[in-house]
Amino acid sequence: MNFRRILFYNLLGVALVTTWWLPQFLVWSSVDDAIFCFFNQFITPDYPTWTSLLAALNTRAFDRAMFVLLVVMLYIAMKRDAQGSWLKWGAIGLVMTATALILQDVIHNVMTYRHASPTAMLDHVNLLSELTSLPAKDTASSSFPSDHGLMAMIFAAFMWRFADRLVAWNATALVVLVCAPRIMVGAHWVSDVSVGALSIALITLPWILCTPLVSGAVNVVVRFSKGLANRASRRHRNAHCD
Repeated sequence: MNFRRILFYNLLGVALVTTWWLPQFLVWSSVDDAIFCFFNQFITPDYPTWTSLLAALNTRAFDRAMFVLLVVMLYIAMKRDAQGSWLKWGAIGLVMTATALILQDVIHNVMTYRHASPTAMLDHVNLLSELTSLPAKDTASSSFPSDHGLMAMIFAAFMWRFADRLVAWNATALVVLVCAPRIMVGAHWVSDVSVGALSIALITLPWILCTPLVSGAVNVVVRFSKGLANRASRRHRNAHCD
């Protein structure tokens, strides 16, 4: 258990929340407004190629493509792991998914603060959905914290814990690829990701990944899976002998 690392990440997460929450710190409000206004000015009929690209990147089809990419990255991580196996990395995937679902459920039931996306809060904005026939998402009634951002960060954190550096850095780049389109169309403020999702990840994930908890959970899944496989094999042999 690495208490120093846990403390460092936790303090960084608390610092992020502090800079955003206290009224004397106005930096995030200014950053949010500046980034939203910069990108929103290009969501017009004058930039058809750009708006079409943004529309494609904010559809469910793109989300499904990102999920397939996550699976591919897990496979690559397994192939680059000298002690890797389908069983081990399948267990890592299951523990990672369970972590994401539990954390998401706890946050939605515990956190009371919510706010809408900039396209829902501000007047006279350019809406991507009015310029495309694609089912693109450009607004959200509750955009804080960013679910997409948090899920991508959980994946990246697990890759830093179990995969090699090449896979880990690519997983980190994937966080940007997942989050940027939502920010550029105004479905999220940048602070929904850089403060909301990131601070939650920094405060919670070290207690899972920097302690024996995650390794223990993976080992339990591996042993359970081996036990099921052995019982299935014995039943098959007995049935064949009968």
